[in-house]
Amino acid sequence: MPVRGWKSGMKSVLMGFAVASLFALSPVEAATHSKSSGAHKKAGHTQKKVASKHAGTKKHSVKKNLAAKGAKTHRLAHVKADIVEGPSVGDNVGLKHSRDPLALASNAAFVVDQDSSKVLFEKNAAVSLPIASITKLMTSLIVVETKQDLNEVIEITNDDLDKEKGTSSRLRVGAKLTRADLLHIALMSSENRAASALGRNYPGGLPAFVAAMNAKAKQLGMNDTYYVDSSGLSSKNVASARDLVKVINAAYEYPLIREYSTDSHYVVTPGKQSLEYGTTNKLVVNSEWNIGLQKTGYIAEAGRCLVMRAMIEGRAIVMVFLDSKGKYSRLADASRIKKWLQSVRPQA
Repeated sequence: MPVRGWKSGMKSVLMGFAVASLFALSPVEAATHSKSSGAHKKAGHTQKKVASKHAGTKKHSVKKNLAAKGAKTHRLAHVKADIVEGPSVGDNVGLKHSRDPLALASNAAFVVDQDSSKVLFEKNAAVSLPIASITKLMTSLIVVETKQDLNEVIEITNDDLDKEKGTSSRLRVGAKLTRADLLHIALMSSENRAASALGRNYPGGLPAFVAAMNAKAKQLGMNDTYYVDSSGLSSKNVASARDLVKVINAAYEYPLIREYSTDSHYVVTPGKQSLEYGTTNKLVVNSEWNIGLQKTGYIAEAGRCLVMRAMIEGRAIVMVFLDSKGKYSRLADASRIKKWLQSVRPQA
C-alpha cells in the first residue's frame, strides 16, 4: 500500500515484516540466498646546554605522552563509533532475526539483473524502511529531469543547517557553489547541506521539491516510498529495497548522475579556500569492481545502506542493501553477492 506519511510508513514496516519471512527464504533466495621520533636541538650557548637539554627532554616527554594518550583516545573513539550503533527501525520490528543463505549483515537486500529485471536474490525486500542518504538519488533525479540551471550559483544559508540530527558540514553558511558542484558532492560525498540547498532552490522551495520527489516515486511505481526532505536526514524518508531498484534504474539513464556518483574525489571552492571531497564508497576505487552508479547512506534509524549498479561476470547487476550494522558491513555484503554470482551464475 502507498506510504503517505510516517504513521502509514511505520504501518507499512509492520505489515511488511509480517510477510518478511516469505521473502527471507523464498525460492529465489534459496537458489540465490597504523615512529614517533623526537630530535632534541642543541643549545646555542654552552652555559645553557644542560638546561636546554633538560627542558627539551622534558618537553619531548610531555609531547610523547600526550601523543600516546591522544592516539589511544582516537582509537577508542573509533572503536566506540563502530560498536555503539543503537537498534534501527528494522531491528525494532524483528528483521534482525531474519536469516539468509549468504549470511548477509543487511536486514534487507534485493539483487536483480538490470537487463532482464529477473530477481536474483531477495531478503525482506518488500519492507518499507528508512533509507537515509539513498534519498539523494531521487534528489539528483529531480534536479536533472527538471533541467535546472547547473551553472547557477547557490548560497548555503541557515536553512540548510541540520536541525534533524545536528550533523556538521564543511560548507559554512555563506558558502557559494554552482548547482553542479552541489549535486556532485551530494552524490559522491553525501554532503547534506548541498542536498538541502538543492531542494531549497527549486521553484516553490523545499516543499515543492519534496512534492516533486513523491510524484516521481509514484510515477515510477514506488508504492512503498515516501520523502519528506532532500537529504535523507529524516527517518521519515522510507522505501523498500524493491522500490529502490526503480529509482536506480531511472537515475542510471543520466550520464551526469552516473559520473558524479562514481567519482572518487572532487575539489570545490565555496569561498577563499578550496575543499577536497572524497567518495563515501571505497568500492568505487577498487580495481576489482566496475561500478556504474552508487550511493551510500546512514542514520541510526536506517543503519548502513548501499545501492549500486555494477558489472559482474558481464552482467549489469543492481543491488540494494538496507539496514546493516558496522562501518564496512554493507561493502562486505556487496562482496558476498558478487562472489555468489561469480560462482553460481544464476540464469538471467
